[in-house]
Amino acid sequence: MTKARQLRKWINDKRILVLPGVFDGFSARLVEYCGFPSAFITGSGVSESRIGQPDVGIMGLEENVAAARNIASCSDLVLLADGDTGYGNAINAFHTVRAFERAGVAGLMLEDQVWPKRCGHMRGKEVIPQDEMVEKIHAACEARKDGDFIIKSRTDTLATDGVDEVIRRLNAYGEAGADLLFADALLTREQISTVVANISKPLCINMGFGIRRRSTTPLLSAAELQDLGVSVVIFPRMLTSCALMGMRNGLDLLSQSLESGQVVDRPDAAVSFEALNEIMGMQGVRDLEERFLTPAQKLAKYHGEEAAPVAGTAG
Repeated sequence: MTKARQLRKWINDKRILVLPGVFDGFSARLVEYCGFPSAFITGSGVSESRIGQPDVGIMGLEENVAAARNIASCSDLVLLADGDTGYGNAINAFHTVRAFERAGVAGLMLEDQVWPKRCGHMRGKEVIPQDEMVEKIHAACEARKDGDFIIKSRTDTLATDGVDEVIRRLNAYGEAGADLLFADALLTREQISTVVANISKPLCINMGFGIRRRSTTPLLSAAELQDLGVSVVIFPRMLTSCALMGMRNGLDLLSQSLESGQVVDRPDAAVSFEALNEIMGMQGVRDLEERFLTPAQKLAKYHGEEAAPVAGTAG
């Protein structure tokens, strides 16, 4: 089964599909190591980690596609990527889908904001006319080489026009061929339930997993969302926020060490070198060395000692 077909199957399953947000090979390896079979490539996370810029349309198509290609090549995850607005009109959206499909992802999200866009939870969002977005979806559906490749359509109209417009647009996008629909930044459980009840295609919701301190989508468990009829939940900012907090804590420890003149010995604050290598797939490298290096190469590399396996230390 292709990854696109697998993603389509999961979306249409009765059980909600949970997609952690990944943004580079590092996070993708970790998500896969922790047992998740699929993930969402978060555009905000890619912009923040790859070019150090907020999610306001500064990152371009090639940078985004390159990140998706790297993530797809270093993991076996089934990936749904973030294609922003398609980087222009319907013609640009056509080529955006082609580029991401070649990169190895199983589906792509396109949104109805103007370009340059901005993160869905920022103020100042603007949307394009519905008929323009419908044509983008038509172009996106025609562009895919694999008919199972998922086209996910997002609307940001709640902030500009209210929930009735959200429903109207999502139905129009579904009729245009979108496989999965996404209403960003719904504000209440009741709004989620109303949207689910009034659209004809599966609904995706964005969730903050307890890290939000803002008045946006209420924090609901995957089980609660499933009971409301939601098909997919993404956690796009979870790993970026947790990673930033972890790095900041490490820098705080370094600052304390510099101020006190004392060595900080805090193995609880970081994974071990062995655990890092395990997560990054070093055992696979060792296995290839064992199979393909000549005896002379192994002797030169390890001086006659057997290479220690990368054992289960990352738990």
